[in-house]
Amino acid sequence: MQQILPRSWDVPVQLADGLTVVVAVLLALGLHSIAMGVARKIAGRTPESVDDVFVEAAARPVRWILVALALASVRPLLHLDDGARTLWGQAAGMIVPLLLGWLAINLIRAGGKAVELSADISVADNLRARRRRTRSAILTRIAVFVVGFVTVCLMLLSIPSVRSVGVTLMASAGLVGLAVGAAAQPALKNIIAGVQMAFTEPIRIDDVVIIDGEWGKIEEIRLTYVVVAIWDERRLVVPVSKFLEESFQNWTRSTSHLLGSAFFWLDPTADIPRLRAKFEEVVRANPRWDGRGYVLQVTDTKPDAIEVRVLATAKDAPTTYDLRCDLREAMLAFIRDDMPEALPRGRMEIGRPGWADPAEPPAPAPSGEEGASGGAGTIPEGNPAD
Repeated sequence: MQQILPRSWDVPVQLADGLTVVVAVLLALGLHSIAMGVARKIAGRTPESVDDVFVEAAARPVRWILVALALASVRPLLHLDDGARTLWGQAAGMIVPLLLGWLAINLIRAGGKAVELSADISVADNLRARRRRTRSAILTRIAVFVVGFVTVCLMLLSIPSVRSVGVTLMASAGLVGLAVGAAAQPALKNIIAGVQMAFTEPIRIDDVVIIDGEWGKIEEIRLTYVVVAIWDERRLVVPVSKFLEESFQNWTRSTSHLLGSAFFWLDPTADIPRLRAKFEEVVRANPRWDGRGYVLQVTDTKPDAIEVRVLATAKDAPTTYDLRCDLREAMLAFIRDDMPEALPRGRMEIGRPGWADPAEPPAPAPSGEEGASGGAGTIPEGNPAD
């Protein structure tokens, strides 16, 4: 019986190479799926969600890095000509730095997000949390910028023509650096100021500041500018260098506690002890008062009025503002309803002897007559010399 089937199966070279690539990619994807499943299971056992952030941030870059490694490992098995090998090498030289830079940037951002999760600024005493968030936000942006710049440089250096140009540029790096520095002086100034701000910390996230006459909170700290959320929902964009070169008010530099004040102009005859007793009652009944202190004092006097200042403490700037408004309203209502005599009044005194009647001129001395003593004249009556 003759043999019908051939003794050997000759698979085309292109099909063999394609099957090799597909098998390598599938193995890489399978390995990635197993590794990520194990990593998620390990991260799920911990109560904190910090490790989950890193696992999710690394998932996609690691998938493609494993695929790239699988393709690099099977490249010697492929039947490639010289042109294809050169193209493969250039593509790998650009893709591998890109994938590694992608992974590094994702992990850096995951670290910043982990700091945000662990540093809760919604609590009352959030100074340490705001410090950590501020430093993390600035350093994260600087690290992302540096890693991105290095990644682009590595990708360009993988191209032979660009590499030769880069050697020429390196020879004149001093002149190029001076030219770029002169042209980008404002941007570099703000970048350096941002690095300095990360360590000196003149401001932090959620700080209450007054700058350019505006009251607001630090909402974002970028590499070259800061966003201040104004109380009326506007946004003030300020260069970073402004916070290092000019004066501004920081109401939460060391603590969020503040002392609020309100002023009243009252009649000099106002019953201050009675007002002080009422003020104590009003402050203690207000839920915005934090219990640290309060006082009512006469701080100035004018001819027709006295200045009365009240002080009370609160936990933060918004609460202090509301507390001041509450104190003004309550004290004004009390003065209006129970002590109207304490309101300032103008005074005029009528009927005092000598104020309404004109002074009488002194009687003239008789002409041609001399006094009994032979003097020059007589002393009129009523003269102060008597």
